[in-house]
Amino acid sequence: MSIQVNGEARELPEDNTITGVLAALDVPEQGVAVAVDGVVVRRAEWQSTVVGDGAQVEILTAVQGG
Repeated sequence: MSIQVNGEARELPEDNTITGVLAALDVPEQGVAVAVDGVVVRRAEWQSTVVGDGAQVEILTAVQGG
């Protein structure tokens, strides 16, 4: 399937969950937030939220600074 991740086209296996997308992209689950098609998905729902073909996924990394 083809999805957009942070504005970049990616090809991933069909029927992936958010957890599967993060693993396929080698993104650690800690310190990130994920939105699918403009809706932020709670971490507790990552394993059950299927990312469909054509989805727009935004992965945001928490950054500390001062």
